[in-house]
Amino acid sequence: MASVSVPRSRTSAEPRLLRSATHVLEYSLLAYRRSFRASLFSSFVQPALFLAAMGLGLGGIVDRSGATISLGGVSYLAFLAPGLLASAGMQTAFSVATYPIVAAINWVRTYFAMIATPLTPRAIALGEMAFMVFRLWMVTGIFSMVALAFGVYRSPGGFFLAWAAAILTGLAFATPVAAYSATRKNAESFNALFRFGMTPLFLFSGTFFPLERLPAFLQPVAWLTPLYHGVALARGFALGTLDPAAGVVHIAYLAILAGIGAIACLVTFERRLVS
Repeated sequence: MASVSVPRSRTSAEPRLLRSATHVLEYSLLAYRRSFRASLFSSFVQPALFLAAMGLGLGGIVDRSGATISLGGVSYLAFLAPGLLASAGMQTAFSVATYPIVAAINWVRTYFAMIATPLTPRAIALGEMAFMVFRLWMVTGIFSMVALAFGVYRSPGGFFLAWAAAILTGLAFATPVAAYSATRKNAESFNALFRFGMTPLFLFSGTFFPLERLPAFLQPVAWLTPLYHGVALARGFALGTLDPAAGVVHIAYLAILAGIGAIACLVTFERRLVS
């Protein structure tokens, strides 16, 4: 009697998507292990110096001037640190989602070496986004511990929630920027992205002063920026002043933006790596 052979299904023959993405993440972590020492200064020493200079130095002047009334009755250091924490998430997102993506596609061509294996563009995109989460977790975690040493947080829960808010803020930037980077053939456009995108957001999204201090016509514009929602969320968690309804709005805004960016990443990586 002749035996009937059953062909293997496509899903069983190909690596599963999540497992493949894990391999991409593993590669990124191994590569980062060789270069992480170069980022120690910017990740740890720089936040400590910035908080000491702005929070204690300038903050001492602000506190003595009586301006703490407009800050909600907290010291300038306590007001500033959560804003800088959220901003650190944004800055890290721009760092990991721009030049490394272009390098892996156009210069080193790491991604093309990956798709020569059973890895797919979607697995590469997911693995890179997972690595972005790791970098955000690490950088914002270090900043959170520096802020903790300055006595910023009102409770242990505020420490962890503000840390999570900073990671979510970073993701709201990282995934859309990575999707954009995947469409670039060179890095020239990143100069404008940093100068006219990241820097104005850092200065005018409530990090250094309450949004109400901006001119009235600029306040709605600032409210629409992701960093404003990240700063408000991190500050509210850190100081224990977050209104629940406002917190839901902030989290939803950032999560939706991160989700849209993640979908865009899957699309742009697929188009770029298979075309």
